[in-house]
Amino acid sequence: MRIPGRPAALLASAAALAALCGCTVQPAGADGKQGLPVQVELPGSPGPGTARSSPVPGVTRTAPAGTPAAPPSAAPAVPAPPVLWSRGDTGPAVRELQARLRQVAWLAVGPTGSYDGPTERAVKGFQGKRGLPRTGATDSVTWQRLVAMTRPPGRGELYPGAARPAAAADPRCLTGRVLCISKTSRTLRWMVDGRTLSTMAVRFGAQYTPTREGVFTVYWKSRHHVSTLYHSPMPYAMFFSGGQAVHYSYDFAARGYAGGSHGCVNVRDETAIARLFAQVRIGDKVVVSW
Repeated sequence: MRIPGRPAALLASAAALAALCGCTVQPAGADGKQGLPVQVELPGSPGPGTARSSPVPGVTRTAPAGTPAAPPSAAPAVPAPPVLWSRGDTGPAVRELQARLRQVAWLAVGPTGSYDGPTERAVKGFQGKRGLPRTGATDSVTWQRLVAMTRPPGRGELYPGAARPAAAADPRCLTGRVLCISKTSRTLRWMVDGRTLSTMAVRFGAQYTPTREGVFTVYWKSRHHVSTLYHSPMPYAMFFSGGQAVHYSYDFAARGYAGGSHGCVNVRDETAIARLFAQVRIGDKVVVSW
């Protein structure tokens, strides 16, 4: 028995139910087959946006519009290049570094083999000019760049003529603790009971301010001394005769034997004299001779 108006009522009920539940019924295709599964937006669920998984088969849940996306994974940090040499290091490799820095005019003095203040400043300048971090330490990248710009230094560059072999020790240096200084070879030997513990290049006073010769003793040490007469720094000063002292010289480190002191014994290797300063005691002997 067919009840008039019943199909229309059923269709109206289905439409009302669909509107209430938020369902969209896909119409059948031209071939009579059903369309895609029903998409349901559950009450309280996120609005349109990025699709998310749902436990209900045939249902797609979406994130609200404007929901920030998950941040991309951070790229791993690039490790800093390894440091090969830095301030305080010594040896043939440091001497070669200094010789190559001289080739590109970043270091004025001959190689000493000790990574001192002038060497650190030269490396900083080289690094800054080429856009590298100005650390003053020679890392693998800095070294590779320097090697690419220079040639292997010869013996004359590694051991310039101003650096002479140490002269034989004065007989007065063979006993006790002695700063044995030779004007002939321009060297200072630190000796204990006739044994040489270290040797370093030195320079002396100019023509009108000569360094005194003779046997003296260290009577005062001043780590951060500044000359009250010439107002110039005298780091690691070890006084042995009036105002004359053995000390580190920035000018000697920068200009070498082109200059001279006001009578003091200048040392240009800051690392070496720092170690010497720590070992020398008040009362130790000083011998200055030709």
